Amino acid sequence: MARYTGPIERINRRFGVPLFGPSKALERRPYGPGQHGPRGGRRRKQSDYAIALAEKQKLRFQYGIMEKQFRGYFAKAQRQRGVTGIILLQLLEMRLDNMLYRLGLGSTRRAARQFVNHGHVLVNGKKVDIPSYQCQSGDVITVRDNNRSKQLAMRLLDTTQSRPEAEWLTMDRDAIKGIVNRAPERDEIDPMVNEQLVVELYSR
Repeated sequence: MARYTGPIERINRRFGVPLFGPSKALERRPYGPGQHGPRGGRRRKQSDYAIALAEKQKLRFQYGIMEKQFRGYFAKAQRQRGVTGIILLQLLEMRLDNMLYRLGLGSTRRAARQFVNHGHVLVNGKKVDIPSYQCQSGDVITVRDNNRSKQLAMRLLDTTQSRPEAEWLTMDRDAIKGIVNRAPERDEIDPMVNEQLVVELYSR
């Protein structure tokens, strides 16, 4: 599945939030990209559709997925009982690449995705190299039993040791083993978007 590989700081500045992790460029220049800088002239008031579209785009960029894949997640969320917006966020959070990011095996979701793609990850003892793999409650996530995978995992954990641990996951850093306890609650996700606007956008 293709994904966005362009300049990430441009996207951060466009939406005004650090979608790809901490952004020094956004701190230095907290305004949209372009040659006119902060004095880009008067901007027209955004329509409701434009605001909702921006929320959907932010969610897509944050989790690193393309439009067709995102529509699939939304359709799956609609088929399940409950609040569609929250279920959508939970489906995105339960992706394997996001799990590794939450466990500290990646400073960003991009780094976690690469760690999965390179075949370093085991789920319930089986090798999984698909970043979009949907994890379930009770899954055990480990790394392959070889020096290269373990050394890389320890380096990643060292760089993310100050990050607060997700309450819905358990991480044993010494054993490099993560356990999925449950799906996250809405207030534990913090997606930087209003997911209800995304639901309204696709319900038009």
